[in-house]
Amino acid sequence: MGDETPRPIQVAAAVVWRDGRILLTRRPPGGPFGLKWEFPGGKLEPGETAEQALVRELREELGVGSVPRGTLAVETHEYPHGLVVELHFVGCELDSLDFTPSPEVHEVRWSRPSEVDPAEVLEADRRFLAALRKVDSDRSLA
Repeated sequence: MGDETPRPIQVAAAVVWRDGRILLTRRPPGGPFGLKWEFPGGKLEPGETAEQALVRELREELGVGSVPRGTLAVETHEYPHGLVVELHFVGCELDSLDFTPSPEVHEVRWSRPSEVDPAEVLEADRRFLAALRKVDSDRSLA
């Protein structure tokens, strides 16, 4: 008789721009969603805001400090196997581009949103990426 809807996992995702490109990280092979690209970030710990989680996650995963600049979007995604995530996409500035990736990060890249193949990106990030792709293509038409 309980609530059938699983509680979403709260996730913070950094949206970092440089020269018209966004920062993406790739998951290591073999793990959950292996080799999929995603916005850097991770799960919120109890009592953390999305901004606090991002500062912690970017330090842990890429070895850089960051300054959150506000939430750009909040998206909820349910994966076919039942996992539900609520992603907080937060604009960020980094204090360095000299990354020291942790074992959780297989690869790092900067890409124009319009050049990213949605099939290579985590499903939960695709709707937000599509919005960035539209902005990117509108910019290139101007």
